Amino acid sequence: MASKSLDAGQVYLVGSSRTFVKILKILKMETTWKVDTMHSEVGFKVRHMMISNVSGSFGSFDAHATTAGDDFTTAQFSFNADINSINTGVADRDGHLKSADFFDAESHPALTFTSTGITKINDETIEIAGHLQIKGHTHPVVLKADFAGIAVDPYGQTKAGMTLSGSIKRSEFGLTWSAITEAGNIVVSDDIKLAAELQFIKQ
Repeated sequence: MASKSLDAGQVYLVGSSRTFVKILKILKMETTWKVDTMHSEVGFKVRHMMISNVSGSFGSFDAHATTAGDDFTTAQFSFNADINSINTGVADRDGHLKSADFFDAESHPALTFTSTGITKINDETIEIAGHLQIKGHTHPVVLKADFAGIAVDPYGQTKAGMTLSGSIKRSEFGLTWSAITEAGNIVVSDDIKLAAELQFIKQ
């Protein structure tokens, strides 16, 4: 029996975007993107004392995406952040967050995210499902991504931009430190809001 080979002129129906990307690798139609850290930011927000929010960010992080052509509805994402780069604007608080009470940066120096699937909501919005690992705990999360478009910068680099948002419960990831005030208010909420502005450079 004659063997069959993939032909770039043929169309193949596949069961998932992951399979589609694998086929495109063979056809050499895959596009790789790397985050532009100079024009990106990764942050979080948490309720403090149940009366206000405290914001923080990670100063050191990396992210990559692989797409079929320039189509981010087929994307596979990977992301990691250096826990020791956490910054809330208060050195003592940052030190507490890096301690074993929270992230335990000495034993778990990075958090990671790997996507497992994409759902297209509309022409500007997708949902990115994946696995988030913090402090040795891995759980599924879904992030909303609002796609801002693709443009070429003054240096000839093709870039893609998006705004990500989501939420997690910190207790699910082993960040269980808590305290209660005399009035009964929880000092740090269990709910963490995630937010990122990412700009990717086409490789």
